[in-house]
Amino acid sequence: MSPSANPVWSLIVTFGLMSLFAVGGANAAIPEMHRIAVDVQHWMTDREFADIYAISQLSPGPNVLIVTLIGYSVAGIAGALAATLAMCVPTAALAYFVSRWLARSRQSQWPSIIQTSLVPLSIGLMAASALIVAQAADRTWTAALATIAAAVVAASTRFNPLWILLIGGCLGFAGVI
Repeated sequence: MSPSANPVWSLIVTFGLMSLFAVGGANAAIPEMHRIAVDVQHWMTDREFADIYAISQLSPGPNVLIVTLIGYSVAGIAGALAATLAMCVPTAALAYFVSRWLARSRQSQWPSIIQTSLVPLSIGLMAASALIVAQAADRTWTAALATIAAAVVAASTRFNPLWILLIGGCLGFAGVI
């Protein structure tokens, strides 16, 4: 049986493999999720992906909710459960074994070197995620300018991000973006 014949199996294979390379968490894998969900599998459009991302970030809980929503979009409740477990179980198992290995090799330099090298990698993957979501969501110059303005305000001031979200929501409701 090919993965495309059964959407649940396709979700398990996709997110199971992706979970092992999601250094920095699920948000670091957003570019790959977008590529697979929109460009490769055609499970959804750019706009649907951007909407699912927004809902997952606004909802309380872990950032892995985007995987649950993609799974639900593809195959209902079974897809949501399969995608979530496929994203979480391999990573949890890997983290368990790596942490045991690190605990046994505290005198070695390798654990410190590995941990130090993962920080810039995670930051780069998160920046790529922001770019992919912005490209998927910003279809007009007005929307792109609003995204850039929100990023500048969030990065350079202590302005509460909830106000930025509220302003963006009002601009969207008014039809400006």
